[in-house]
Amino acid sequence: MRRLLPLVVLAALSGCGLKPIYGGGPGNAAVQGLAAIEVSQMPGRAGWLMSKALNDRLAAAGSDAARYRLDVRLDDELEGLGLLNDDTIGRERRTLRARYQLVELETGAILLDATAGSDAGIDVVSSEYATIAAEQSALERLTEEVADQIVTRVSLALRDAQ
Repeated sequence: MRRLLPLVVLAALSGCGLKPIYGGGPGNAAVQGLAAIEVSQMPGRAGWLMSKALNDRLAAAGSDAARYRLDVRLDDELEGLGLLNDDTIGRERRTLRARYQLVELETGAILLDATAGSDAGIDVVSSEYATIAAEQSALERLTEEVADQIVTRVSLALRDAQ
């Protein structure tokens, strides 16, 4: 009976309609589409980090001639939250939101228009250097998270478009 259970589970999964995004390897539409995306320039430190994160993920798919352009607009906010007894801020929240569009270069058609975002909490400590370092680390982590969200959504759009 124990030997049949894995077979039953595999049979059930094969009929559920799930399709892997990158199934089929380099010949897959999503993989080929990701390799053909160029990322537009973004201003500021957050823009540089996001461009780097997106290009790292897209370069993993290989490099084809650009057929698509990914336009990203970032909104990076840092707000103070908790007030201490001496009216100083004890906690901050850094929020990174991205509005992005996948544009087909040949026709100028917008294939995807979506948003992604994430936030992180930061403890404000007595050392100003440590607080600034924590804010920068939070921005780096947030750009990685948001870049993952963007690439996943773009992969789904490219797979579904084919």
